[in-house]
Amino acid sequence: MNRGWMLCGLWLLHALAVTHVAGADAQQVYRCGSEYTNQPDPKRHCTLLRNASVTVIEGTHIPSPPLNPATPQGAASGDAKVDGAEQRARDAQARLVLQAELQRAQARHQRLLQEWNQGEPERRADEHRQPGKYQERIAQLRAALERSQADMAGLQRELSRQPSLSSGVNP
Repeated sequence: MNRGWMLCGLWLLHALAVTHVAGADAQQVYRCGSEYTNQPDPKRHCTLLRNASVTVIEGTHIPSPPLNPATPQGAASGDAKVDGAEQRARDAQARLVLQAELQRAQARHQRLLQEWNQGEPERRADEHRQPGKYQERIAQLRAALERSQADMAGLQRELSRQPSLSSGVNP
């Protein structure tokens, strides 16, 4: 019985200590609109929050982009003019890149067509025992061929939009 009173006394002392510490550390927190503060503004309608624990997370500062020293002060980057010869050189370079990409796409398409074998690709060793794998590979090849055709068509469209090479520029 004596042990029970002792435990009860210890619990009571602990509860009083926790209450005292919590009361000493807690500050009154007020909500004034969307702002939380310890010092309410008498001009604003602030409400006292009971048992409030407010966590403040500082926002990040987004630095402004540095000014480009090569750009004139009055001109925006979209207003900058390029010399005609430089523009022709850029156009010729872009055309060469597109043509090289089209050649790679055509070579890739040819490899896919050879593997496709007019809709009858050769079966691999594991596909003889698992016909589902063969059907899955056929579907993947069909999708790859469709993507390849779309890629080539897109590259050809881009090439047709490019200005034709003038006689003064050698690519």
